[in-house]
Amino acid sequence: MPQELELLEKQEVNLWKSGAQIYAPVEYNNYKTSISRIRESLIKEKSRFAWFQDYEDIQSELRNILQTGYSLNINISNKKKKTNETISNKILFAKNRIETIKGLTGMINEGRLARKDLIRAELLLSEAITRYNNNDYDTAEKKLNDLSEYIKVSEKMILPILNRYADKNHIRKWQKMVDETIAESKKKGIPAIIVNKSERTLVLYKNGVPVWTYNVGLGRNGSLDKQRSGDNSTPEGKYRITQKKSESRYHKALLLNYPNEEDRKNFILAKKNGLIPAKAGIGGLIEIHGGGRNSMTYGCIAMDNSKIDHIFKIVPVGTPVTIVGAVDYNNKFSSAIEGL
Repeated sequence: MPQELELLEKQEVNLWKSGAQIYAPVEYNNYKTSISRIRESLIKEKSRFAWFQDYEDIQSELRNILQTGYSLNINISNKKKKTNETISNKILFAKNRIETIKGLTGMINEGRLARKDLIRAELLLSEAITRYNNNDYDTAEKKLNDLSEYIKVSEKMILPILNRYADKNHIRKWQKMVDETIAESKKKGIPAIIVNKSERTLVLYKNGVPVWTYNVGLGRNGSLDKQRSGDNSTPEGKYRITQKKSESRYHKALLLNYPNEEDRKNFILAKKNGLIPAKAGIGGLIEIHGGGRNSMTYGCIAMDNSKIDHIFKIVPVGTPVTIVGAVDYNNKFSSAIEGL
């Protein structure tokens, strides 16, 4: 028997172990077909009378098949290396994407809605890394493809919210409202309040000059503009304090005149365009109140009790209160989503 046959049998086993059927299925199938043919030739030759057996042609063919196997092995090694690099890059991209989206979810109250899908994506990423480390690239890639769908769902939940803060039309509108409020404070010599959602701050002005800045909490969906009752969003616009409540469920409270005329117009238009349910109400009872700046409200602006105590003594009924998403283009949210 030709000695090349033993080498071929070892080569065939090694190629199968290296995943030839996965990384080079066509070439490997041709290789297997050639082996089947040479084995048939060997059987046929062995059946001849010993004096007439001639293995020279078979040996030559065996050497050709062995050479094909060597080339196939190199091809598989190159493909595995390339696949390794591809999967490694995909893992790194997925990891960075998850961390980026997770960071964004921590910036807004609405981020809680996306975290369930991010947790699922993280679990799949962990499984993909384990498969990758075990050289199971096919399964690893499937896990990565699956987790990408969860990332997309998370992005779909939060990016439209954050994109508001990169919208130049929104920024110009907010800047105009802030400028008008500060100008009124300066002209009339009165206090005024500016609430900046992106920074979660309340700035108290006197005579058009900022004198105190406080951290605040917003509605559960406070990064959005309020449209209707029960949406848990914090309204955006120019308001005034209509009542000072020295005793409130949340320590002290300053009641705002939400909804104002502009809010009512927007509410009617949104309902007409089918953007809110036909039976929805416009809502009300929007306040600046105590209870803690870290709490999520139903749409109000929350502060530490000691801070609302301070403001309560300074601002009279009628004080202008302007609530905006941001005061400039380079705000925290627009910077965070840059490059996404």
